[in-house]
Amino acid sequence: MVHKIIEWSLKNRFIVLLLAAGLLVWGIIAVKKNPIDAIPDLSENQVIVFTEWMGRSPQLIEDQVTYPLVTNLQGIPKIKYVRGSSMFGMSFIYVIFEDNVDIYWARERVLERLSTVSRSLPAGVSPQLGPDGTGVGHILWYTLNAPDMDLGEQRAVQDWYVKFALQNVSGVSEIASFGGFQKQYQIAVDPNKLLHYKLSIPQVISAVRSNNNESGGRKFEMSDIGYIIKTSGYLKSLEEIGNIPIKNDQGIPVRLADVAAVQMTGDTRLGIFDQNGEGERVGGIVVMRYGENAADVIEKVKIKMKEVSKGLPAGVRFDIVYDRGKLIQESVDSIRHTLIEEMIVVSLVVLIFLFHWRSALSIIIQIPVTIAASFIFLNAFGISSNIMSLTGIALAIGVIVDNGIVMSENAYKHLAERYEIWQKEQQKPNEL
Repeated sequence: MVHKIIEWSLKNRFIVLLLAAGLLVWGIIAVKKNPIDAIPDLSENQVIVFTEWMGRSPQLIEDQVTYPLVTNLQGIPKIKYVRGSSMFGMSFIYVIFEDNVDIYWARERVLERLSTVSRSLPAGVSPQLGPDGTGVGHILWYTLNAPDMDLGEQRAVQDWYVKFALQNVSGVSEIASFGGFQKQYQIAVDPNKLLHYKLSIPQVISAVRSNNNESGGRKFEMSDIGYIIKTSGYLKSLEEIGNIPIKNDQGIPVRLADVAAVQMTGDTRLGIFDQNGEGERVGGIVVMRYGENAADVIEKVKIKMKEVSKGLPAGVRFDIVYDRGKLIQESVDSIRHTLIEEMIVVSLVVLIFLFHWRSALSIIIQIPVTIAASFIFLNAFGISSNIMSLTGIALAIGVIVDNGIVMSENAYKHLAERYEIWQKEQQKPNEL
């Protein structure tokens, strides 16, 4: 069979060269379409369910949130197993699906089951899905370099401007903010004053909720002019919150400021983010969506950052802390240099030992064609170009080159023997 293929190839050289050229072009197109990343994604096919119930102990979270969710999510089809983790105020459920399951199909099945499970959870507890990213989806970390701005204002800029702008980039699943203070209004109630005015905590909470509300009316027409009636009741300042009436004491309103201290402060923090020992920073983590090209997403995020920088306050700029794009570029450059070095070494070896440039050329041509063809199979099996796959290709090149040298030397040897026999046959008639 092999001899017939070799014989057919020798008789149809033009067709073989045409097929090789077509394979090379197809491979080049596959190289451009193949997603590029620095490290292979070996994470499991999982969907994360996150539930927040602040102020509760891990044991209470385990009994009333994690356990009901785990037991109800186990009936979803094509599931391998379900893992649960409980901590102070939070619950994490990891639903692991089979490897051949589409991630978005899996997320839909989990959402369908959560719509029925939520009824068995405590009031006010609402499970939500995590981002559609993988365990290696953190492709870029950045901080805001703002020396003249306090941490609360930096976090506000990050949460209400930068985050929303970068989330619109194609391929980005989530922008996870970290550092700084999340601004909030806090009401510190004085229990002695509550006793003096004969008030309770629920009364204070009810007063704040009822006064922080906005409602609409109907359209009112007068003199052929239409008026839209509505009430604007959202609280916008510390003074408005302090002036909220709680009760009427002998014709005198008891305000919230009479029984509590209203202040603007930050939410309770469980940690800080320090950069190079220079102080706290506020920033974000860019999480890539499942199956996206990391190199393209990073480049798009950087372009978007330049646009966002124009709207930042004076003196504020981006400082990239971690960029996987550099590692990706180094990986690509490494395989490119390896190919060039191997082509040069192979050419020198063949020329030195065979003194035949056509043999060297036939071996060198095999390298780009084989590499291009390998990317066709990478796309077919959904494998990205990363350190592992590119290293495998580089190692395989050595085997291809060795086979090419052996075959060229063997062919050269047999041709030389045949040529020697032919010369002897030509000399015999002359001797006669």
